[in-house]
Amino acid sequence: MKKDLHPSNYRLVVFKDMSNDYAFMTKSCVDTKESITWEDGNEYPLVKLEISHTSHPFYTGKMKLVDTAGRIDKFRSRYNKK
Repeated sequence: MKKDLHPSNYRLVVFKDMSNDYAFMTKSCVDTKESITWEDGNEYPLVKLEISHTSHPFYTGKMKLVDTAGRIDKFRSRYNKK
Protein backbone atom coordinates (compact mmCIF):
# COMPACT_ATOMS: atom_id res chain seq x y z
CA MET A 1 0.00 0.00 0.00
CA LYS A 2 1.04 3.57 -0.59
CA LYS A 3 2.06 5.58 2.45
CA ASP A 4 0.05 8.66 3.52
CA LEU A 5 -2.84 7.72 1.22
CA HIS A 6 -5.55 7.43 3.88
CA PRO A 7 -6.57 10.18 6.30
CA SER A 8 -4.89 10.11 9.69
CA ASN A 9 -7.98 11.19 11.68
CA TYR A 10 -10.13 8.15 10.79
CA ARG A 11 -12.05 7.38 14.01
CA LEU A 12 -15.44 6.36 15.43
CA VAL A 13 -18.06 9.09 15.01
CA VAL A 14 -21.72 9.24 16.10
CA PHE A 15 -24.23 10.47 13.50
CA LYS A 16 -27.57 11.67 14.93
CA ASP A 17 -30.77 12.30 12.98
CA MET A 18 -32.23 15.42 14.58
CA SER A 19 -35.75 14.84 13.24
CA ASN A 20 -36.30 11.61 15.22
CA ASP A 21 -33.27 11.32 17.56
CA TYR A 22 -31.97 8.15 15.88
CA ALA A 23 -28.20 7.80 16.30
CA PHE A 24 -25.65 5.38 14.89
CA MET A 25 -21.91 5.04 15.19
CA THR A 26 -19.50 4.37 12.35
CA LYS A 27 -15.96 5.22 11.35
CA SER A 28 -15.41 8.54 9.63
CA CYS A 29 -12.90 11.35 9.25
CA VAL A 30 -15.47 14.18 9.22
CA ASP A 31 -14.51 17.25 11.26
CA THR A 32 -16.85 18.24 14.08
CA LYS A 33 -16.73 20.40 17.17
CA GLU A 34 -19.49 18.65 19.11
CA SER A 35 -19.32 15.42 21.07
CA ILE A 36 -21.75 13.02 22.70
CA THR A 37 -21.57 10.30 25.34
CA TRP A 38 -22.48 7.01 23.68
CA GLU A 39 -24.20 3.97 25.23
CA ASP A 40 -20.85 2.47 26.26
CA GLY A 41 -20.03 5.53 28.40
CA ASN A 42 -17.30 6.84 26.10
CA GLU A 43 -17.37 10.25 24.44
CA TYR A 44 -17.32 10.41 20.63
CA PRO A 45 -17.50 13.22 18.04
CA LEU A 46 -21.08 14.06 16.99
CA VAL A 47 -22.39 14.91 13.53
CA LYS A 48 -25.98 16.17 13.38
CA LEU A 49 -28.02 15.07 10.35
CA GLU A 50 -31.22 16.58 9.03
CA ILE A 51 -32.34 13.31 7.48
CA SER A 52 -31.28 9.66 7.60
CA HIS A 53 -32.65 6.32 6.47
CA THR A 54 -35.06 6.33 9.44
CA SER A 55 -36.71 9.61 8.42
CA HIS A 56 -36.34 9.73 4.62
CA PRO A 57 -39.70 9.28 2.85
CA PHE A 58 -38.25 6.80 0.36
CA TYR A 59 -37.19 4.37 3.09
CA THR A 60 -40.11 4.93 5.46
CA GLY A 61 -42.83 4.79 2.80
CA LYS A 62 -44.48 7.89 4.24
CA MET A 63 -44.51 10.64 1.68
CA LYS A 64 -44.63 14.15 3.10
CA LEU A 65 -45.99 16.80 0.80
CA VAL A 66 -45.21 20.35 1.75
CA ASP A 67 -47.29 22.72 -0.32
CA THR A 68 -46.02 26.23 0.13
CA ALA A 69 -48.05 29.03 -1.45
CA GLY A 70 -50.12 26.57 -3.49
CA ARG A 71 -47.29 25.62 -5.84
CA ILE A 72 -48.91 22.35 -6.80
CA ASP A 73 -52.24 24.00 -7.54
CA LYS A 74 -50.50 26.65 -9.65
CA PHE A 75 -48.65 23.94 -11.57
CA ARG A 76 -51.82 21.94 -12.20
CA SER A 77 -53.81 24.96 -13.35
CA ARG A 78 -51.01 26.08 -15.65
CA TYR A 79 -50.45 22.72 -17.30
CA ASN A 80 -53.98 21.32 -17.11
CA LYS A 81 -55.05 19.63 -20.34
CA LYS A 82 -58.00 21.41 -21.92
